[in-house]
Amino acid sequence: MLSTMKNAFKVKDIRNKIFFTLMVLVVFRIGSYITVPGVNAKALQSVASSGLVSILNMFSGGGLTNYSIFAMGVSPYITAQIVIQLLQMDIVPRYVEWSKQGEVGRRKLNQHTRYLTIILAFVQSIGITAGFNTLSSLNLVNNPGVKTYAMIGLILTGGTMLTTWMGDMITDHGLGNGVSMIIFAGIIARMPTGAQQLYQNYLTDVNWQNILFVIGIVILVLIIVTFVTWVQQADRKIPIQYTRRVSGDPDSSYLPLKVNVAGVIPVIFASSFIATPQTILMAFANNHSEDTWYQVMTNIFNMQSTGGTILYTILIILFTFFYAFVQVNPEKLSENLQKQGSYIPGVWPGHETQVYVSNLLMRLSTVGALFLGFVALIPLIAQNVWNLDESIGLGGTSLLIVVGVAIQTIQQIDGLMMKRQYVGFIQDPRPAE
Repeated sequence: MLSTMKNAFKVKDIRNKIFFTLMVLVVFRIGSYITVPGVNAKALQSVASSGLVSILNMFSGGGLTNYSIFAMGVSPYITAQIVIQLLQMDIVPRYVEWSKQGEVGRRKLNQHTRYLTIILAFVQSIGITAGFNTLSSLNLVNNPGVKTYAMIGLILTGGTMLTTWMGDMITDHGLGNGVSMIIFAGIIARMPTGAQQLYQNYLTDVNWQNILFVIGIVILVLIIVTFVTWVQQADRKIPIQYTRRVSGDPDSSYLPLKVNVAGVIPVIFASSFIATPQTILMAFANNHSEDTWYQVMTNIFNMQSTGGTILYTILIILFTFFYAFVQVNPEKLSENLQKQGSYIPGVWPGHETQVYVSNLLMRLSTVGALFLGFVALIPLIAQNVWNLDESIGLGGTSLLIVVGVAIQTIQQIDGLMMKRQYVGFIQDPRPAE
């Protein structure tokens, strides 16, 4: 990886992409420290490690604890993406039609996603602000009122749209997926604080038991990182043959499918899906905290509870299968193979190829879902067994995102380097006469 980065800085185009990405991330980090007017940001310090705050902090890069203009992060945008993609599954005919129109349809869907993001961001920002303010020990808003809540809602909605725009700029002109890179930067920025907290909790009072415990955590993290990296890079190679004779070794033609086809997107989707009901429930905390229905719903959507952990795992599994078929459409794949004059040995072109790929995706997604669920659950289980800080419960989610984004970024850099080599090979080396 280090050699790849070193070689990348030698290429002007790739170097510009890296600097552009870093510049956008620096702007995002600066914005995460600009507090919204009329808010007492220090009031959130007492609940900074709670489930909802930890989830939203992950999407906002720590912006919620400062109650900054980027406090909502990309959470509303991710929720809007989930809704729009679900509506494409033969629910809204117009969306189904747009999904088949290629780049033009994708732009239309993205536009509707942004419209929905504005609505969700405004509602969610007011809900979170009002919910935190109803907690008797916080007093988040200095002068509560309709105008104050509307002002905060507009500022946070604008911050969400600006964050989304910066993510799009990274995707178009920088490296990696912009939204994932912003979440990645936020997680990396919080690591020094996590290390300091670990030191204060276990190493200020030096004894062999605490030292061995910290060493055990470090070794466990290294093992999990190695395991995650290995699974994220594993793929299933489907042999491909061509009806027309092609140059080269025919056995070397294959279609690679990742074992974890969906990547880290299901974990991000599941976390965002859990955060939205928690935000809504906060609005009822002051008047209905003793009601049975409120306690049941709070327990279900709390990732630190048994019910919340089960729901979180189920959501990861469902989104893994769903997003795998979004990433690899068996019908389109079958059509593309036919257009290229290629086929899978032993499988008839057309419908039979579609069925074969669908069955293969189901098997791969089963492995991917078990893998994602396992890694996401390890810290939650460790938190309950060893009574660790509540924010540790999101460690698996953060780890999956960090490793996944890092691998995708390095692969993109490798692809750009390889593309440059091919372009240099094709160009005529002879000087112009």
